[in-house]
Amino acid sequence: MGLMDAKEYDPRPARRRLRLILAAAAIVVIPLLVWFFFFRFWPEKHAVNKFLEAIERQDFDSAYGIYNADPDWKQHAQKYNQYPLSQFKLDWGPSGDYGQITKHSIDCVLEPPKKGFQSSSGVIVVVIVNGRTEPASLWVEKASKTITQSPYEVQCHPPR
Repeated sequence: MGLMDAKEYDPRPARRRLRLILAAAAIVVIPLLVWFFFFRFWPEKHAVNKFLEAIERQDFDSAYGIYNADPDWKQHAQKYNQYPLSQFKLDWGPSGDYGQITKHSIDCVLEPPKKGFQSSSGVIVVVIVNGRTEPASLWVEKASKTITQSPYEVQCHPPR
C-alpha cells in the first residue's frame, strides 16, 4: 500500500473523542461548582439553624450544648464557667437583645475579611431574627461547629 492509497480522513472519531472528554469534564466540574456555591457552608448553616430552633422551643439546655458543640456539657459544666448557662439564658432568652425568639431565617454565610487573618478557622452566618431589619452575625468554627457572636457586623445585602 502506497502513500496515495491511504484511506480518506474521517473526522467522526475525533469529534466523538472530543465529546467524551467534554462530557467527562462536565460530569466533574458541574457538581464541584454546585457544591462550592450552594453546599460549601451547609454544616455551619445547619448548626446555627439547630441552635436557633432550640431557642425558639425555649430548650436552652440543648441550645447551650449546640452553642458549645458539646451535647454532653452537663457532665462537665465547670468547663464552661467563662460563659455559664445562666448568662447564656440572659443573652438568648426573652430578656436578651432579641426578646423572645420566635422565628429566624439564615440570610447568608460569608467568609471573614482576609486582612489580619492568616487562615480562616470559621465563617460568619448572618441571621434575621424575629424579622428585624438589623441582622445578627454569628461566628461558627469550621472544625468544631461552636457558635459565638461574630467580631464582625456584616450584612449580606446593601441597606435599602
